[in-house]
Formats: sequence, C-alpha cells, structure tokens
Amino acid sequence: MTSSTLVRVEAHVFRTPIKDPVRTSFGTMTERAAVFVRVEDSEGAHGWGEIWCNFPNPSAEYRARLFTDIVASRALGRTLDDPVALWTEIDAALHVLRIQSGDAGGFSSAAAGLDMAIHDLRARKLGRPLWQALGGADGSPVPVYASGINPGANAFETIERMRSAGYRAFKIKVGFGEATDLASLGPAAANLKSGERLMVDANQAWDLAAAKAMMPKLAAFGLRWIEEPLMADRPAGEWAELVAMAPTQLAAGENMRGLSQFQAAIDSGSFGVLQPDLAKWGGHSGCLPVARAVLAAGRSYCPHYLGGALGLMHSLHLLAAVRGPGMLEVDANANPLREGLLQDYFAVSNGAVSLPAGPGLGLEPDLKELASLRSLHLERRA
Repeated sequence: MTSSTLVRVEAHVFRTPIKDPVRTSFGTMTERAAVFVRVEDSEGAHGWGEIWCNFPNPSAEYRARLFTDIVASRALGRTLDDPVALWTEIDAALHVLRIQSGDAGGFSSAAAGLDMAIHDLRARKLGRPLWQALGGADGSPVPVYASGINPGANAFETIERMRSAGYRAFKIKVGFGEATDLASLGPAAANLKSGERLMVDANQAWDLAAAKAMMPKLAAFGLRWIEEPLMADRPAGEWAELVAMAPTQLAAGENMRGLSQFQAAIDSGSFGVLQPDLAKWGGHSGCLPVARAVLAAGRSYCPHYLGGALGLMHSLHLLAAVRGPGMLEVDANANPLREGLLQDYFAVSNGAVSLPAGPGLGLEPDLKELASLRSLHLERRA
C-alpha cells in the first residue's frame, strides 16, 4: 500500500427527539445525537468514525468543533502510514488542553473518532475487513447482548421484544431505588429461557454502603455481572471490599481512560469484565492493547457502546479482532441514528451477529437518509 497523507476531514452532527426517553440513574436523554466523522487521504480513499456525545445532549455540536478545529488540525497533511503512532502523538499533545480546559472527555472522544476513521480508511485501502486488518483471524458471528433496558414494568416487555429479535442476553438499568430495581429484575429473571443471561448496570448510582446493601438482594437473580455499582473514581479499596461480597463479577471501564488506568483495574483483581468505549477514548489504537491486556489476564472484554451506527460497527470489529468470552453491547432503545444507517447490515440471530463481508467497516453510510436530522456540517482541508 502506497504512502498517503490526510487531506480532508468532515464532521456531521445529527440529532432527533425520541418518543420514549432513555433513563439512567444520573439523567434522562430525551433526544438522540451523533457525530459522524469522515476522513479522506491524498489518494482519494476515505474512512468513517464516530465521536461519543450521548450525555449531556448539547455536547454533540461542541465536540464536532473540537474535532475539526483542534484535534484533526494536528493530523491534516500528516502521513497515515502508522495510525497508532499518529494517535499516540496527538493524544499526548492534547494532554495539556485537557488540563487547561477541564474537558478531558471532549478531547479524548474527538481524537477517538479521528482514529477510528483512519483505521477504517486503511482497512478499505487494504481491501480487508477492519476486524482482519486489526489482527483478527476468526470470522464467525459475534455474541451480542441487549442493553440500556429502562427500569420498571417495561423492562420485561423490552426483553420480550429483543428476544424476538434474536438476542439471548439482556442488561437492565438499576439504581432507581430498591423497590424499583427489584420489581424490574423479578419478572425478567423468572422468565429467562435456557442459555439466556441477565446483567444489571447501576451507572455509578450507589455509594459503598448502598452497594453493599444491594449485593445480597441481587444474588437472587443469577446475574452474569453487576456494572458500575460504585462511581468510577472510587478508591481501589472500596472496589475490593465490594467484590469480596458480590454474588457475581463486577464490570466497569466505560469511564476509564489510558492504558495505565485500565492496567491498574486489571491488576486490582476487582473486575471480571472490562468495558472500554472506543468512541469515548482511544479508538482502535488505544483500546486494542487494552482489550488484549484484559484477555491476557483471563478477564472478559465487552466493549461499551450506546451511540449511533458507526461506533457500533467499529465496536463490533474490535471485539471480532480479539474475541475472548465477551459480548457486544447493543442499545435496546430506538435510535434513528443507528437503525437509519444499519438497515440490514446488523441482523442478530440466536444471540450473535454476522460480520460484514466488505472492506473496512463493511458499511458505507448513506447520510442522505438522515438529511432532515442534521444540525451541523463542518469541513477542514490540509
């Protein structure tokens, strides 16, 4: 493959109201937003990525401007021969801006979107699926689970709907008070079919005392994991204290950044499941070594993801590249910024999704389908 340079970047912001708000213990989303990014090199090849912008909702347009005006400007005109080296250099250069601005997440997600798009571009030029370009050798279907299931009586209905769509594992949101949490879990657990799995996500809702009080109550439901029962920045000692009495493995990682932070989490022994979000931090260049370290330690790598179509496809390819016992997280809530682009590219059957056959992502997004939902389009050239 010949050497090329980055000559053009674009950011497309889309947002749409939703009928049923997405509820979490820390807030409610009444709209879905997405920042899709496109890069192009000096030979006319292109690639796509996505910048995380779920919460707070107004962050989408802001992060698109971070991408075009600050992050991508450091890559325009540069060679794309070594995406990992380029991301590493940019990530290091952004460190002072994270500190100065107080916005570590914004800069990290913008750099992640750029990295994803560059990896997609290079895989397309190689004529290989992205998972294969990342080092994968197994093209079999990838296990998935239905996530983001709202609490209350609708939890059971959502699981029934997702089961009919081919899913065999489900994650319910908790952290809304003991009565609500147990009422959500009871019918779901009682009606699980043979081979199905159930997980919960507290979204950092509890302090140590509240989390410890919930552990015996959660033991009745045969959970595969309990996700973020404490705030992500709580001391290692609190996590160790909780895992000692937890009825199943703990999961975390969507709010971690940096290989050293993930390695510390692995070394602590408190987490059976690690969940980096490649659209929040790292892209493929940062998250691929994290995933490999997780598997080398005998833990499960389950990428976190709850955004639009492109980030979901990137997460699929990364999990396919490393495999292990993990599952791909798929949002059970309606999202036109996902379904409007994926269409038939993401068909789940018996708890798994087949990998696309084409080069790169295997998906060429038709943004005309979302034209009425676009709120901002930015472009920069070398």
